[in-house]
Amino acid sequence: MVTALGAEIPVKDLRVLIVGAGIGGLSTALSLHAAGVGGGITVVDASERLLPVGAGINLQPHAVRELTELGLGEQLAAVSAEPRRLLLTDRHGNRITAHPRGRFAGYRWPQLSVHRGELQRILLDAVKKRLGPGAVRTALTLEGFEERADGVTGLLRDRGSSAGPAAELDADVLIGADGLHSAVRRQLHPGEGEPCWNGIRMWRGVTHAPPPLDGSTMIVAGSYRPARVVVYPLGDGQVNWVAEVRLPASSAVPGADWSRQGRLADVLPYFEDWRIAGLDIAALLRGAPSILDYPMVDRDPLSRWGRGRVTLLGDAAHPMLPVGSNGGSQAVLDARVFARELARELAGGSRPGSPSGRRPDPAAALRAYETERLGPANEIASACRDMPSDRVLNTVAERAPDGFRHIGEVLTAAELTGMREGMRRTTDMDVSALNSRPSWSVRTGAPGGS
Repeated sequence: MVTALGAEIPVKDLRVLIVGAGIGGLSTALSLHAAGVGGGITVVDASERLLPVGAGINLQPHAVRELTELGLGEQLAAVSAEPRRLLLTDRHGNRITAHPRGRFAGYRWPQLSVHRGELQRILLDAVKKRLGPGAVRTALTLEGFEERADGVTGLLRDRGSSAGPAAELDADVLIGADGLHSAVRRQLHPGEGEPCWNGIRMWRGVTHAPPPLDGSTMIVAGSYRPARVVVYPLGDGQVNWVAEVRLPASSAVPGADWSRQGRLADVLPYFEDWRIAGLDIAALLRGAPSILDYPMVDRDPLSRWGRGRVTLLGDAAHPMLPVGSNGGSQAVLDARVFARELARELAGGSRPGSPSGRRPDPAAALRAYETERLGPANEIASACRDMPSDRVLNTVAERAPDGFRHIGEVLTAAELTGMREGMRRTTDMDVSALNSRPSWSVRTGAPGGS
């Protein structure tokens, strides 16, 4: 039996097909398992092997809370760094403002800086341990899905075969957690076209080096006129850096592929003459064993994510510009709310306003999930397109291109206050609301729960 919101319900063999084995897809599988929902959870991914690739990612306190409640808190802490503050400077290292992070901003949970590959490894190992090694299937590309009143069939192709679908997997619910280029989203919302590029090209890398500054500070230096850099420690002697440059409107847009390899020769000229005390940008760029090249892209927000027994999650639902450290965290929140709503639905009438005694309807759970998550996710995605802090950084670069002694010489008190408030709205949830909110966990008596 499963206890969900005070109601005793039988464990239902709900078949859930999750497309995409990234942060969102794996978090969804773990959340469903912890909630006792779904005896047949299958995660499929187009990659032939799920390798620990990518660069650094920041998990906000609201996501760290959810992953901790899934039993992963100690593992994450062991492979990550906990930043105390976010420091904004000009390209010369002159301080503009600082913003506390995580527990130092009053949250009960930390912000964690971790390598994306390490995070995915922890999630994948947990899924295999709790759901079994067969729960994740690789080298399967979703070609489409067929909807029915009582379920959905995923049409999958083996990447090593050219002869028809490799499998037709029937499910009660299908979740598209397959990222920016989501095949599920493409069928649900045809004709969207390519992602939207904002003119900024990013190079990412991880370098073995001493942690910058005091070892617990994230630094954003410079501005998009024309270049800025983001640097923060990951722990274990690793430093993550992101070099961002605004290119002319006539520039060709590189393909939006997180694994695209970049060249040092393309990025180093923008930063080679930078001199910041305690932070050697050029050395960090030169020291990275590999560099990733990516355009800063997103998609226009949707008014709905799915229909019937199909919905979207994470970057497939709300891809956002990577400027507020929100993408991965929002995917984790999606996963937890999705699992909670399915558990509520299976409780039969436990959702406020639901008629008692009605038969559970998975489609209703998907709509409830979207109702709760779509608005907040779209709001953050829109805010990332118009960061007040970016406008202020540009203003500083224009007014004081050669640096300054004190930021009061460059910005008014009102401009600084507006910048800090804009940062808080984009990178933080309300502290008291998160700290006091009841848990989203569903307690299960099944073995192997969280």
